[in-house]
Amino acid sequence: MVAGGRVFVLPCIQQIQRISLNTLTLNVKSEKVYTRHGVPISVTGIAQVKIQGQNKEMLAAACQMFLGKTEAEIAHIALETLEGHQRAIMAHMTVEEIYKDRQKFSEQVFKVASSDLVNMGISVVSYTLKDIHDDQDYLHSLGKARTAQVQKDARIGEAEAKRDAGIREAKAKQEKVSAQYLSEIEMAKAQRDYELKKAAYDIEVNTRRAQADLAYQLQVAKTKQQIEEQRVQVQVVERAQQVAVQEQEIARREKELEARVRKPAEAERYKLERLAAAEKSQLIMQAEAEAESVRMRGEAEAFAIGARARAEAEQMAKKAEAFQLYQEAAQLDMLLEKLPQVAEEISGPLTSANKITLVSSGSGAMGAAKVTGEVLDILSRLPESVERLTGVSISQVNHKPLRTA
Repeated sequence: MVAGGRVFVLPCIQQIQRISLNTLTLNVKSEKVYTRHGVPISVTGIAQVKIQGQNKEMLAAACQMFLGKTEAEIAHIALETLEGHQRAIMAHMTVEEIYKDRQKFSEQVFKVASSDLVNMGISVVSYTLKDIHDDQDYLHSLGKARTAQVQKDARIGEAEAKRDAGIREAKAKQEKVSAQYLSEIEMAKAQRDYELKKAAYDIEVNTRRAQADLAYQLQVAKTKQQIEEQRVQVQVVERAQQVAVQEQEIARREKELEARVRKPAEAERYKLERLAAAEKSQLIMQAEAEAESVRMRGEAEAFAIGARARAEAEQMAKKAEAFQLYQEAAQLDMLLEKLPQVAEEISGPLTSANKITLVSSGSGAMGAAKVTGEVLDILSRLPESVERLTGVSISQVNHKPLRTA
């Protein structure tokens, strides 16, 4: 994950989980379950179950259901499932069917539980019915009736054997036994009616009690559901309020950003654009004015140069004519014209000097008069220097007549 130019490495944690493939022995007890005729009995069964590791699909289903769970937790889930199916089958059978045909009961529990547990990856290895009992002596009554029937058959056989010995004695005994049996039958009927009524009353009481318990549990569930719905609604309202506050804060920050940054930035940009446009216009006008000035100055300089050249050419022509006419006088005129420039060049170093130090020999002028005298002395020697350089004597030219060509 990258944030701000830095790289964060998320740690990876690996964990190994195991699932047990051992065979589990479950003691499946169903206490006081009402059978099809409303007689409560208790049944105990023994089941052997295990997670099927050889079937890949069942093993995958078991991993999804029980991975990370202990063996006791797996056994508890399987036990609850088996006990539920055992109770359901008991409710659809009579006590006599369960008591007389235990194999059928075991096969039904095995079949129904196996089809359900296989979806969890668990196979039922075996199931057997261990014990059946009740608190109402219903099973004991069934045994008692069977015992009475056997005893009855024995007595009938004994009576028939004695009847062979003597018809009267047998007949009398038969009547006696018949009367006795009728009496016992009436007693049995009364007992049966009592037990049936008692069972009916017990069924009604237990049914009402179960209905009351279910109604209470249903009301508790509804109340919990209402409380949960109210809590969820409160959370929804709180979340909506938080979202509204966040939206208001975002709008406020956008307005603040608009006021503090965007509008000043746009104003500054507009100002800079206007300044740049004005500066651009000014530069263009300056460039055009300079170009026009340069053009006019060039034209003026060209005209001046042409005029100066024409004047100098005319002057040179006139000087040439003067040289031809006057010769030495013209030369003298040129010399006299240049003498001020020569004097200027001679006195130039003195004018640019910041300080002059004079050394006196003790005689003659002192101070500024000394400097002036030195300069005049240099200027007085100029005619001699000119004569040595050009061969023209200024003093002699002044006394000679002018010669014309």
